Amino acid sequence: MATITASIVTYHTPVSDLDSCVASLAEASTVWVIDNSADSATAARCAGYCAAGQRVVYRESANIGYGSAHNIALRSAIAEGAGYHLVVNADVSFSPSMLRRAVDYMETHCNVGLLHPRLRYPSGLDQYTVRLVPSPFDLIAHRFLPRRLVRRRMDRYELRAHDRGRELECAYVQGSFMLLRTATLRDTGLFDELFFMYPEDIDLSRRIAATGKWKVLYAPQFEAVHAHAAASRRFGRMLGVHITNTVRYFNKWGWMHDPVRRRLNCHTLSQS
Repeated sequence: MATITASIVTYHTPVSDLDSCVASLAEASTVWVIDNSADSATAARCAGYCAAGQRVVYRESANIGYGSAHNIALRSAIAEGAGYHLVVNADVSFSPSMLRRAVDYMETHCNVGLLHPRLRYPSGLDQYTVRLVPSPFDLIAHRFLPRRLVRRRMDRYELRAHDRGRELECAYVQGSFMLLRTATLRDTGLFDELFFMYPEDIDLSRRIAATGKWKVLYAPQFEAVHAHAAASRRFGRMLGVHITNTVRYFNKWGWMHDPVRRRLNCHTLSQS
């Protein structure tokens, strides 16, 4: 049976969120909690999970960013021989059996390198977490322009025409839930630590899809609840972080000229 590990990055995370997420990870052999806030309450909570019989490894970290913190756990998981590793947000919860079922699916679909489930808000409404690889205008419009002015463009970017109940091979899934085959990461590398936060999920998703060997798959038969915080919309400092790292992303891949983006998006749209 394939070994599953998981990691959660925390930063003054409410312990109620962490409790729900860790409980969802009962099928994981090891759960790393990388704490970017060095919060004593988080450390104590993790000690409690261990006392209750779940292997939760607490790692205190400087505030090194989302992808860099997950990379600490990913390197350990790969070194320990894990077959699959789940990168998950603390505000995500799901049935514990779902994780094993998702891995079983990947075991029989050997070209799936990254699986992303159907994510819903606590109300039950769908979240549009599977998207096209964005252009600069897509991200500017999504964050700053009134929806009514760019509705058609945003509906296309968020793949709203796609039946949410059907699988979709894509090139960008939100980083709140990324079930990764570790063999894929040996080919593509881990999260790019150039990015402190936000576009690291776009970067990793597209690198996996661009190999042609591994698929990034939206698989709606697996579901999770995500109490999406959207910190950059609420806090000015986080908006600045978002903008800085988005600039780094487009400096890396190209602003207007990005032929890989075009190829990947054409493939995604051809399935709708």
